[in-house]
Amino acid sequence: MKHIDEAKINSLLDLNVSEQEIDYILKKTQLLKRLTLEESAKLLSVKEASLLKKIYNAAAYVKNRIYGKRVVMFVPLYISNLCSNSCLYCGFAANNKLTVRKKLSPQEIKEQTEILLKRGHKRILMVAGEMASSQENVNYYVDAVKAIYDAEYKGNKIKRVNINVAPMSIEQFKRLKQSGIGTYQIFQETYHDATYRKLHVAGAKSDPDNRLDAVDNAFKAGIDDVGIGPLLGLYDYRFEILAMLMHIEYLEKTYGLGPHTISVPRIEPAPGSSYADKPEYPISDEDFKKLVAVLRLSVPYTGIIMSTRETAHLRDILVNLGVSQISAESKVTPGGYEENSSCHNDKLERQFSLNDQRTLNEIVKSLLSQGLIPSFCAACYRKNRTGEHFMYLAKPGAIKHMCDINALVTLKEYLEDFATPEIKELGYNLIEEYKNKLDNASIKALDKFFKNIDNGIRDEYI
Repeated sequence: MKHIDEAKINSLLDLNVSEQEIDYILKKTQLLKRLTLEESAKLLSVKEASLLKKIYNAAAYVKNRIYGKRVVMFVPLYISNLCSNSCLYCGFAANNKLTVRKKLSPQEIKEQTEILLKRGHKRILMVAGEMASSQENVNYYVDAVKAIYDAEYKGNKIKRVNINVAPMSIEQFKRLKQSGIGTYQIFQETYHDATYRKLHVAGAKSDPDNRLDAVDNAFKAGIDDVGIGPLLGLYDYRFEILAMLMHIEYLEKTYGLGPHTISVPRIEPAPGSSYADKPEYPISDEDFKKLVAVLRLSVPYTGIIMSTRETAHLRDILVNLGVSQISAESKVTPGGYEENSSCHNDKLERQFSLNDQRTLNEIVKSLLSQGLIPSFCAACYRKNRTGEHFMYLAKPGAIKHMCDINALVTLKEYLEDFATPEIKELGYNLIEEYKNKLDNASIKALDKFFKNIDNGIRDEYI
């Protein structure tokens, strides 16, 4: 597999590391410095509770220094479960006879988006299976992005569409960029070559380098915000994390920047997949917490995404240890957001099982109760703070100031338009608490935005 030196990674597993070495590495992280592969491997090797606590404390510090207390909210929108690949762990596998296939029309996509707008969502991750024709794929994706942006509910529109779709050529990625997407996300699933080839038995996805090349093609096409990640549980999580960090080192060397986001999904049961029901490399919650914290310390300026695969309890913990983006009230079938919508089909099987079933309101309440700011902001995309520009601000922690103000503005919009009275009270108490920490210029800017919101104006940002 390209860019991945398995022998080097294997040599870094099961290291014996002293407490002094761990303390030295954690001291480096306080300066928001990127860790080497060897340093990350040493942190991953830690098992002692006292040292794990130090790692967690360091991760919480770094997360707060760069991202503040904000947590970005998004929702996935599955537009198609048609797929030409046969992957042993996926409910959408082409050879899975349990799955009823559905490809949403542009009108159905718009309808689903309107449902999500009514609930308060402003950021969408568009997800689709991989059809046989790459040109058919890109035409469909472009039409789908337009349908999402065309949707509206009482003046509210989707602020940004990120996408998780099949690899494409450079020219096709250019078309996709012109449609107005934010981040292009693609998972390698597993960086272990033998495991990859064993689990991906048919279709274009059976070539591991094809997926690695997709990240390069996206960068070459001018998409400078890219998201990557493994599907944890397919192989040894320590190998996967180190291999992904090796992939990131390659991207940084080649393009001057790494991924905008990293996702950390754990494999969950999937209809028609006996492999997903009993994964070969299950990960304990404690190891999962550790790997999230280590990622936050290894690439401190990169966003970490966590889906509703995880339990509510664990997600509430991990937003304090490094996770900066979470999904809410996810449905992982095309047309799954409301039973009486024209595209709903109760025979459709989900791609995988979900554990956090809370509504957006319930998740917002949980975040507010922890002193965290639910953010629906997409200002960086609109201000062209992407790619190198974003990293220039994120690496020293300078992005935090702008993000805090924009997050508070979007929170007030949510409170006014969608929140229950209880959540409104929690939200406004939090806003007052954060305003007391701002300088006079920031308070003045925030008060102006808030006054405009009270007068019916929406979607302002710095």
